[in-house]
Amino acid sequence: MTNFMPIRSYFLLALALAPILAFLRRSSRRSVKLSRQKERVLILGGSSGVGATLAQQYAQLGVRGVCIVGRRADKLAEVAAQCNACKKSNTEINTVVGDFADIDDMVKVRSQVEGQWGGIDTIIVAAGVSALRPVMDITGVASGNVEKAGIQRVVDVVALATRGNYVGPLIAAVAFIPILESTSPSPSILLVNTLASAIPAPTRAIYASSKAASLHLYQALAIEHPRIAFTQFLPGTIEGDFRASAVDGGTVREADPNKTGLKRDAVARRCIKAIEYREKHVFMPWAMGPAHIVYWLWPTFVEWRASVKYNFAPVS
Repeated sequence: MTNFMPIRSYFLLALALAPILAFLRRSSRRSVKLSRQKERVLILGGSSGVGATLAQQYAQLGVRGVCIVGRRADKLAEVAAQCNACKKSNTEINTVVGDFADIDDMVKVRSQVEGQWGGIDTIIVAAGVSALRPVMDITGVASGNVEKAGIQRVVDVVALATRGNYVGPLIAAVAFIPILESTSPSPSILLVNTLASAIPAPTRAIYASSKAASLHLYQALAIEHPRIAFTQFLPGTIEGDFRASAVDGGTVREADPNKTGLKRDAVARRCIKAIEYREKHVFMPWAMGPAHIVYWLWPTFVEWRASVKYNFAPVS
């Protein structure tokens, strides 16, 4: 009992301070006010999910232009049509078929936005891949030593996850930071990451670690490039079919994301607000911010709750 009381006190203090800290993070808008009519927005991973919803919301806001990048031309065409149907004023909607983990594709995108708009103001990195299986499950071995082939299967999955969740954001940063700094009076980058980067979860080890790599990359880049407002967005489960094409072939273990997950419209609105107020880190739902702190104070409780959420029973 004596050990529990201080932990509970820290938890309650974190909950009490969270709204105040959140307000302070939102207390100042962009250092240079950028009118919506002049804002040039690039969305990497905009052909589906939150990226597609963000494209539509920016079109509705009447920005100067939205460039949507994705790997599937048919999906990009659908999103562009939706944006054109709801856009305000003379907002330009452009699409580029490309993979943000491909250097040539990102150079192509950069050339297009530079040639058409003369630069860019806001970049949203919303692309990524999922992985849903426990690490040892990928090996295909239920018990005993894992043979070389099983180890190789894990390495192959990690390579795919790393390419989509770390190499892609890395290439995007290197390709676009210089043009962002040199052409925008108020440059911003938002990385759509995941709550799993900050709070560990079973069955998400490969996904979370690859996303955590890009999280720390962008946190460090924020220090190296102080004129750019970097926002790290860490949401919980979001509705949609993002998990349907997991690189490890895993299936969803938690409750149906389309019934219990965060709504894409709400997530997109929160992303835009975070960019407007130059917020560094955003947890959604907000209570997950204190939960991140609680993990360091009371890890066994958080680990238990994560096991319940993902219906995971460790092998005894």
